[in-house]
Formats: sequence, C-alpha cells, structure tokens
Amino acid sequence: MLWGRSRWFGAVLCAVFAVVSCGGSGGGGAPVVNLYNAPQQNLAGIVERCNREAGGAYRIALNTLPRGADDQREQLVRRLAAGDPGLDVLGLDVTWTAELAEAGWIREWTGENAARAKAGTLRQPLETAVWQGKLYAAPYNTNVQLLWYRADLVPEPPATWDGLMKESARLAREGKPHYGEVTGAQYEGIVVWFNSLVASAGGSILSPDGEKVALGPPAERALEVMRAYARSKAADPSLSNAKEDDARLAVEAGRAAYQVNWPFVYASMAANRPDLVGDFRWAAYPGVSGPGRAPLGGANFAVSRYSPHPAAAFAAALCLRDPESQRIAATKDGLPPTIEAVYRARGMAEAYPMRDAILEAVRTAVPRPKTPTYQNVSTVTAVTLSPPAAIDPPRTLVTLRELIGDALRSKGVLP
Repeated sequence: MLWGRSRWFGAVLCAVFAVVSCGGSGGGGAPVVNLYNAPQQNLAGIVERCNREAGGAYRIALNTLPRGADDQREQLVRRLAAGDPGLDVLGLDVTWTAELAEAGWIREWTGENAARAKAGTLRQPLETAVWQGKLYAAPYNTNVQLLWYRADLVPEPPATWDGLMKESARLAREGKPHYGEVTGAQYEGIVVWFNSLVASAGGSILSPDGEKVALGPPAERALEVMRAYARSKAADPSLSNAKEDDARLAVEAGRAAYQVNWPFVYASMAANRPDLVGDFRWAAYPGVSGPGRAPLGGANFAVSRYSPHPAAAFAAALCLRDPESQRIAATKDGLPPTIEAVYRARGMAEAYPMRDAILEAVRTAVPRPKTPTYQNVSTVTAVTLSPPAAIDPPRTLVTLRELIGDALRSKGVLP
C-alpha cells in the first residue's frame, strides 16, 4: 500500500521539480541520466566530457542540489521515499550511504561495476561507500582537515591541541593575532571536531556495527579538550557560531594565526591574500596526546533504485568519477581524489602543493559513525556540545550517551 502511494506521488514530483526526463529518453532514443549533485563550479565540464565519451549511449543531465548539506539530503530523501523515477545518479555526502542503503533506495554495486569502482581507490574513502559488507556507491572525492597556520606567527606547528593553546597564549602575550579557528557552531562541524578528538584519544562514538553507544573515557577526554580550548586564549569570541567559511575569513582578515579546516582554504588565501599566502602553511591535524586523526569528508555517487535505466546510470557514474574526472575536480575545484594514482597526475603538483599531506592524512582519517540514523546522532550531538565553553565533561558525557542511544532508535529527534 505504501509503495503504491509513493509511486503516484513520484509522478507528481516529476512535474513539480520539472526534471529533465522522468524516466524518459533524450533525442534519438538515448536515455537521459539525471545526475543530482551538490554545487560544484566545474562539474558541468566533467558532465560534457562524459557525454562525449558516451558516444550517444546516454546523455547526462546535471541537476544542482541546494548548497546546504541538510537541504540536499532532505530533497533526495523526500523524492526517494516517493519512488521518484526522475533521479538516476545521486551525489551523496559520505555520511548518507548507510541510511539510503538500509532504506532500499539505492542499488548495490556488483560485478564489473563494483570492480571498476574499487580499482585503485583509497581504503578509507571506499569504506564510506560500504554498508553491511556491500558496496552501494562509488567514491567521487574525499576530503580531510589539516592544520593551516601562518608561519610568521607560528614557526613550528604544534602536534596537539594543548600545544596550540600554548602557542595562542604566547602570541597573546606578545600582542599578536592569537586566535585558532575551529568549527564550534551548532551544526555538523562541531560533531566532526568531537568525533576526531574521540578517535585521537583512542575511542569511538558508536560500536563498530553502529548499533550501540561506545562513548567512554576517550570521549570524556575529548570533552575536556573542547572545553579547555573554548576557554583558552586560542578561542575566537565567535567560536560558538563559527563554521568553515568563518574560520577561513578570520585567518584571511589577519585576526587569527591558524585554523583547522578543509583544503579549500589554500586556494582562497592565494586568491584573496596573496601578501599572506607565502607564509600560509599546512601540517597534520592535531591530536590529544600524540598524532591526531583528521576528519574524513567527501562525496560518493550512488544509483537510485527507481532509475528506469540503471545500466546507463552505472556507466555514467563510473565516468563521472574516473581518474580524469577526478583530476579535473581536484585541479579546478579543489576536491581531493579518491583514486590514489590521481595524486601524481598532471597539474596536481601546482594545484595541490599539499597533496602528500592530504594523502597521508586520508590513510589514517576517521569517518563519522556509520549508521542509518546518522542524521539523528549528529543532530543531538551538535545540540549537546553547543556552546563548547559550557561543556561539563562528566555530565555532558552522560547526556550524550542517553541522547545518542535514543537517536539510534529514532527517538526524541526529527531527522
């Protein structure tokens, strides 16, 4: 009964969203493969290349999702729940694979398609596309955070959060820019920070199967670090509202000495502050008592269960994430590749002078917890940790354990 109603609603959605070919074909009978992806400046060029490569076998139509990750997920989930046949290839945040696979909304990658998706792909990004031992997506790009710092202010980048706090205290005493920018706002960014701290302390938020809360002493240590940082000289007064772009702008404006952020900040610094870029350096993500584990981001391509031409959709997805497509995305849009060989491809040395640091960080990066209810887990975690200066480690840990346990059972939150 539910699926019958969903299919009717999917036909309505086709009209509402004005999708190019709701399961139809392009000119000359070639199927139109509708790609839905986050905004990416040069993705249209990649699509054009793949359409040429297809030689008329199919034609990819690019549809751009909203800019915000929550809005992207909402649109995809609503349309997939309605059985909408107008979606073929889906660009997914790495945290969505389990949710969509568990719901039965995306197709498993098997046979030659799976073999091609796995070939040469780095282990950590590949793992984000797997749910319960099966491959449900092909990794398109990966991402890791690094420590980005001004060498004229911080000659030797510390390896730990405690070291960063000490550097900020020194800079403050000397009357120099001393803030260290982190994503402390009540959104996914603060969850990313907490998750990496927990992993760096030797723990995890959930059990390996994603079914139980695993928070323990490492999580309490992570909470202690967050509170200490938020109350230290390193903390920008706007810490509890800071997102990635806020961190980037603070360093570019000269108010901050360093930031933990994604690699897009390097190209931005080069474009906006050429006078500072000569001293703008990178180092490994800081740890709790030793080497840190960088947050792992990125995007995967999945094929909708409701695609009326799945063979063409799989072929299109493979082209959109092949080595040349990933090279273009890396050199023109700053998206780190998931295929290891691309790090040595032409143009990478100039566009990615920090490519070795990124590649090394990817090998030990920590993904977000893998669970179909990740959106629930993320929501309650962000609320509980905000603002970071108000964290009371023992009490906050108890609250987290209770709320995340409820979130795993889809209690108490609206995903």
